[in-house]
Amino acid sequence: MLCTDTFVVELYCLVDDFCKGTPPSFAECNTWDCGRKRSLSRSEVVTLSIFGQLWRFRSERDFWSFGEQRLRHLFPNLPDRAEFVRGQLRFGPTIEAFSVHVAQLLNPEDAGYEVIDRCGVATRWCGRRGRDWLGGYANKGLCSRIGYFWGLQLLSSVTDEGVITGYGVAPGSTKDQPMATALFAVRRKADARLPSAGVTMGGGYYVVDRGFSGSRRRREWRNAYGALAVGPQQKGHGPAWPKDWAQWAAGLRQIVETVHDRLVNFFRLGRERPHCIEGFKARLAAKVALHNFFIWMNRKHARPALQFADLLAW
Repeated sequence: MLCTDTFVVELYCLVDDFCKGTPPSFAECNTWDCGRKRSLSRSEVVTLSIFGQLWRFRSERDFWSFGEQRLRHLFPNLPDRAEFVRGQLRFGPTIEAFSVHVAQLLNPEDAGYEVIDRCGVATRWCGRRGRDWLGGYANKGLCSRIGYFWGLQLLSSVTDEGVITGYGVAPGSTKDQPMATALFAVRRKADARLPSAGVTMGGGYYVVDRGFSGSRRRREWRNAYGALAVGPQQKGHGPAWPKDWAQWAAGLRQIVETVHDRLVNFFRLGRERPHCIEGFKARLAAKVALHNFFIWMNRKHARPALQFADLLAW
């Protein structure tokens, strides 16, 4: 087990090295409050944003209370919570880029394939009346895990070890195929405005479920983006797979379900009730970065990749 201080210092060193080699984006340098003197540096804001997503903290407020009591010796200029939240929103793109950077440190190109799947993220109760904070972004969707919900869809691309190599979000009503098309297209062109998509690993092979079926769509992915989707088709979309083939593919896809469970339960994604899309994206990127950082730490200490619960001693 690692003590909290050791864990935070390891995380800060990795974040600081990344920030020194990656200048802030134009948007981060030209926010409305950039002329004011900040109490925390860019590296410190990113480090605290990532560490604050741990399952030990019930909420952001609970994390800030812990930080004021236990982390002030590491961050002597710790400001009030409102200033930290403004810094978190400002450096959201850096957090997104860092989450993918940690994945690349784990050499996911050695993986033979990636698994993609989507997961519903409820941002409010489905039957609740009144105005929605995320109007224009969130809407009603369907997820096999939680049924009908009001919120967003998260699409993740995961290696067989559990490393999240890229992800994206869309309104809750978005289907699997359009999200996958957008992910493949961004990865093909390497758009710097969407760093969370990452780059293609595993030779361009993607294991998918029936939600990504359609022979025409899969030919388009292969010809236009070099992405070869492998998985059973829905009835009427192609020849049926033998039962043992379908079971084999389901076993490969199980890793993405495990990763989504980590994000939803361990890192509080299921309890997010955001008031703005920028804040949601920043915290989601911090959760993905923390997930990949745990795998990085486990590999460093010769532990199983997804054994998270007993790594930290509080």
